[in-house]
Amino acid sequence: MARNLSDCSGVTRRNFVQAGLLGAGGLGLADLMKLKAEASIPAKQQDTNVILFWLSGGPGHMETWDPKPDAPADYRGPFQSIATSLSDVRFGELMPEQAKLAEHLAVLRTVNHGSGDHTKGNHWMLTGFEGPAFNAPDNRVQRRPSMGSAASFLRGANQAGMPPYVGVPHLKGGTDNLFHYSSYIGGGSNPFIVNSDPNTSSFSVQNLTLTKGLSFDRLQNRRQLLGSLDRLPHAHEKMILDVDEHQQKAFELLNSKGVRSAFDISAEPDALRDSYGRHTFGQSALLARRLIEHGVTFVTVNCVPWDHHGSAGRYKTEEGARKLIPPLDAAIAGLIRDLMDRGLYEKTLVVAMGEFGRTPRMNIHAGRDHWGRTFSVLMGCGGMKMGQVIGRSSRYGETVVERPISPQDVAATIYRHLGIDPQKVMFQDRLDRPLPLLDDGEAVSELFG
Repeated sequence: MARNLSDCSGVTRRNFVQAGLLGAGGLGLADLMKLKAEASIPAKQQDTNVILFWLSGGPGHMETWDPKPDAPADYRGPFQSIATSLSDVRFGELMPEQAKLAEHLAVLRTVNHGSGDHTKGNHWMLTGFEGPAFNAPDNRVQRRPSMGSAASFLRGANQAGMPPYVGVPHLKGGTDNLFHYSSYIGGGSNPFIVNSDPNTSSFSVQNLTLTKGLSFDRLQNRRQLLGSLDRLPHAHEKMILDVDEHQQKAFELLNSKGVRSAFDISAEPDALRDSYGRHTFGQSALLARRLIEHGVTFVTVNCVPWDHHGSAGRYKTEEGARKLIPPLDAAIAGLIRDLMDRGLYEKTLVVAMGEFGRTPRMNIHAGRDHWGRTFSVLMGCGGMKMGQVIGRSSRYGETVVERPISPQDVAATIYRHLGIDPQKVMFQDRLDRPLPLLDDGEAVSELFG
């Protein structure tokens, strides 16, 4: 466990330079803050973990966790609502399995940031900070570290030899789905990406086996050669360090039998695999459970695409909902039940969210457009106060009526579960400015005792 450090509040980078802590061979500001964060994580939270169902494109809250059965048809949409195991709480009719488990779940119905921009919204929900606009020249530049990368840096893996942060089946697709990475905290905190569908018979985790004809000795020689490139111009130094950190992590995984075992989804009995659903969402969720059970701290299950405008090239609301909601429902419900059966639910926080919701009123194409004024985020964790709906949207699902929740509040809740105080953790950005992990978010207090 990392050693304790004295309070770093108010200490500037200049103080560290004067103290001789920065520079070649020394500890940087981020290193010191990492040590401080590690030292302050309560013992009961040192083995907690997160599984994030990332719904890029933005699911409609009317079809999922905040239906409006009494609204006019052009708001209510093509589906009915159904009762849940909680009195007076209803979910969309395509979520029967989650409805049965509602007492073990919590729905945040009033998350909002006000933007209908995919790029901004993706960045906002994955990092806690507003991202660049879709039409901005830097619209692919990540400004802040993702929650998964921050957890990777500050917490590491729960089991030695495992990757701390994994993306499954990949981190592509969706809409402007760009911001799952480490930004300025270093390439070593980027996710290990599976890049293979665990629902296929050909499932094989990329980068866990050596290319034919390449031995470990030859690979080590290549790494040493890369390490000799430190004479490149200073402007390239950060890029080289990021690549080297990421390669170091990958090299460590190559030599780990435990990692290969964790990814072996074929070891699961058929009946259990069936309970998650024999589709990409379900088998990715099952793989996520195997990974956290083996010591991964943060897994993103990338479930795409949810951008259902109904216009050319986009699903209509009914078509998209029927295609995506049932497998998501089976995946989430299968995971929750499995975690409870295995005694893992106390330590695991399950989150399902996209970058925003969809317009409460359907458009002329029988679809819904972008809506950031209020939308739903699902959370599930046996160690939190479940069986509740937090926040209330307006009669037709247009605005927040009670208890607004910001993207930073969502992020702060996830960090609190992991034992991280995000406003006390500072990182240096690309200009060496110290920036807090979050600046004003507060964990959703209703979820904690």
